[in-house]
Formats: sequence, structure tokens, C-alpha cells
Amino acid sequence: MTSPASIAEPRDGAPKLDPAAVPALSIDGVSHAYGPRRALMDVSFNVQPASFTALLGLNGAGKSTLFSLITRLFGIQSGRVGIFGHDVSKSPGEALRLLGVVFQPRTLDLDLSLTQNLLYHAALHGISHREAAARSAELLGRIGLSERAGSKVRDLSGGQMRRLEIARALLHRPRLLLLDEPTVGLDVKARADIISHVRQLVTEQGIGVLWATHLFDEIMAGDDLVVLHQGKVLAQGPMSRVVTEAGAQDVNTAFMRLTGAQVVPGGGV
Repeated sequence: MTSPASIAEPRDGAPKLDPAAVPALSIDGVSHAYGPRRALMDVSFNVQPASFTALLGLNGAGKSTLFSLITRLFGIQSGRVGIFGHDVSKSPGEALRLLGVVFQPRTLDLDLSLTQNLLYHAALHGISHREAAARSAELLGRIGLSERAGSKVRDLSGGQMRRLEIARALLHRPRLLLLDEPTVGLDVKARADIISHVRQLVTEQGIGVLWATHLFDEIMAGDDLVVLHQGKVLAQGPMSRVVTEAGAQDVNTAFMRLTGAQVVPGGGV
């Protein structure tokens, strides 16, 4: 496991960064438009190391657009995105080596085995086969899928596939993990398992997490919360403070008051 201190090592003459003093992710004045339609408008917030930040918004709020900008799938039109102090536009290699991502659509090769999926991804990161095999075995053990290592991915349940995608995102040992609606389509137990696993990564490994969701019950009192609505940040900070400042008793009511959205039975919007 890469130690947090190693992030501060200077490369190519760059100034040494103290990871304890630098946000895992910084979004500063980011705007994005698709032609005349403005998807994001002056979005700013931070994700701290070893923290769980929930990005709460309706479908179409701009969550996936923001993820595409952070990961450089889209070019940044306005504003700045930094990962542990590295500007993703100016120093993409330094920034993205610290980032792991789980997108909402499934991106596993269903006809490859679990191990083959992991080894292929490791090769893309320049990890040697020997090291990749060791890391793959370790991660499969951590997510409880060691016995399925040789099975084809198509034979897994939806929850198992998501756990494998998280393991894959951790292969290169990032310090920041982005997850875009990772529990969509999963049953209650699978959702709980995924959320528990990611929260363990925060507490045990010090990983910073940005978790995009539209489900209130995935947010806990100790989380940081960013409310994104129609491309704008309406509130941010510790969840308890956001709720209090909205004059509400819970995050459901706070979201409704901030956005005017209706709460859907079952814990979502």
C-alpha cells in the first residue's frame, strides 16, 4: 500500500505537498455547457483525505458531468479541478495516478474471469504481471471473492460485480475514490455490503471518497454533504450542519426545502 507520505514526494521539480494540508479533491469554480445547455454552474467544493463526501442530487443534476470532468473524459471549460494539489488539466498524470473511479455503467469484460479483468486493468497502469497477480489475489480476498477468481464475470451477481469494480479501481492504490451511483439496480443487502465496504476503505486505509447518489439512506450523520441541483451547489458541509441550516430535522426534508423536489418513498429523490 502506498503510504500517504509518498504522495508528498516531489516529481519533476514540483513543490513538495503535505497531504494532510491538501484536499484529496478540490473543485473550484467549475462550469460546463453542452452547447446552449449549462450543465454545471460555478461548482466549488472540497473532499478531504480519509473522509466520505456524499454528492446528493436528482438524475440530471450534473453529477455524471462532474465525474467526467474530474477524470478528464471531458475537457474543463471553466474552473479548476485538483487532486491532492495536482491540477488535472496541467498535470494529468500526477493527478490521475492518485484516483480510482467506479462509473455508474458496468465496465467489466463479462467473458473474462475476475482475475483476468484485474490483470488487464493493472497492465494499463504499468503494473508488472507479478505485482498485479499479488495485488489481485489480495483484493479478491478482501472483497470475499477469492473462490470465484477463475469464474467468468457474467456468472456474478450485480453486487459481486460492483465489489469487483471497486477492487479494480483500487489496484493501482489510489488515495481518492469516485463512485457514481454505485448501488443502482442492487438489492438491499448488496447495497448495504457495498456501502459498508467503501466506508471501511475510508476508516482503515484513509482513502477520500466522493459518493454520488440520489438516495438519502446512503448518507450518514458524520458524512460531508454536497447538494447539487440543476448544475448548482445549493449547500455543502457536514451533513448535520446542512440539515440544521435548512431548518429541517433530516436530510430528506432538507433536500426538499433546498430544491423544491419531492421525496420518493423508499429513501430517494
